[in-house]
Amino acid sequence: MEILAEAVKYFIGKKEILKGIDLHLSPKEFLGIIGPNGSGKSTFLKCIYRVQKPTEGKILFDGKALDELSYRQSALMLAVVAQHNYYNFDFSVLDVVLMGRSPHKKMMERDNEEDYRLAHEALDIVGLHGFEERNFSTLSGGEQQRVILARALTQGSECLVLDEPTNHLDIKYQLQIMDIVKSLGHTVVAAVHDLNIAAMYCDRLIAIQGGKVVGAGTPKELLTPDFIKKLYDVDCEIHYGEDERMNIVYIPQHWKKQRMRAMMIQAAIKKAGRQ
Repeated sequence: MEILAEAVKYFIGKKEILKGIDLHLSPKEFLGIIGPNGSGKSTFLKCIYRVQKPTEGKILFDGKALDELSYRQSALMLAVVAQHNYYNFDFSVLDVVLMGRSPHKKMMERDNEEDYRLAHEALDIVGLHGFEERNFSTLSGGEQQRVILARALTQGSECLVLDEPTNHLDIKYQLQIMDIVKSLGHTVVAAVHDLNIAAMYCDRLIAIQGGKVVGAGTPKELLTPDFIKKLYDVDCEIHYGEDERMNIVYIPQHWKKQRMRAMMIQAAIKKAGRQ
């Protein structure tokens, strides 16, 4: 599935939140959206998955204008895994996953054998076989988010939108969710706050700052120390392993002070040695 966004703007009152964003997502591509908090990442994704409507510009799914599609039609094309919250659904895990079949149903149509097969298959994919009868609200945050991912998979859409789905999860569950999504081979657009995770999983990145796209490229092309400093106002070093995988190491102020102190001591020792 292909997504095209052209000059997308979004206003809240007179305040311009998105300032003409362009995006092209190719079939089977894993595209990451990065940027500081409040930059417009989630607002832009909400325009794509129709929680918010762009004030100006257009979004197209496979060449079809989004506002010309019914909500059911767009749900058949795109599924969403949003930022994690601790949900209190009083449903079983299987009930929650079966909700993903709603776009395929007529009013009051009951779930059938194929729906149950797809739901069980999705739970197997996310590693939750045997959780079907568990109460959703009793699960851990990571387990809940995997159930929400299973619901999205059961929806049978070609494209997944991930709106910072690992934001409040510990590193184990962050990697689990991203590993599962990467293994599917779907078209994916994801807002990602962790740059190392973005570098590990994304084919291409766009950077948003102040509601504008300020950079685009592969992780290796875009994530340079200078660009990260410009985007987030933090210092860092980029290291590469033998397999050329990136590792971004942030440099806090106290490290810089320690380095400066060590350099001054070394300089003083050298000077004393020459005297």
